[in-house]
Amino acid sequence: MLRTGSQRKKLCPECPVARVADLFGDPCTLLIMRDLLTRPRRFRDMEDSLGGMSPRTLTNKLKNLEKEDLVTRKHFKKPVRFHYELTPKGAAFQKVVDAMRGYGKRYL
Repeated sequence: MLRTGSQRKKLCPECPVARVADLFGDPCTLLIMRDLLTRPRRFRDMEDSLGGMSPRTLTNKLKNLEKEDLVTRKHFKKPVRFHYELTPKGAAFQKVVDAMRGYGKRYL
């Protein structure tokens, strides 16, 4: 679960690893970040890519990522649609995902 504000401060606030684990520790959030690292995506595209995730869960995760300034939502008028993309802070997560991918390929 992506936690915000005071919730995150309760888990070893002095430890950067604990803070990152708290922020990105659930599989849904990690997979959203993975998908957005490749390119901006529409909500529907992410729904299709993340097959088992409910629309409500995806909406909540995206809202939380926006609150943390990791994702931004852009609105287009014609046709009416939204797409999501990473902020510079979110894009900095690329090395973490690359390391996880490498570990998974090598050891799992």
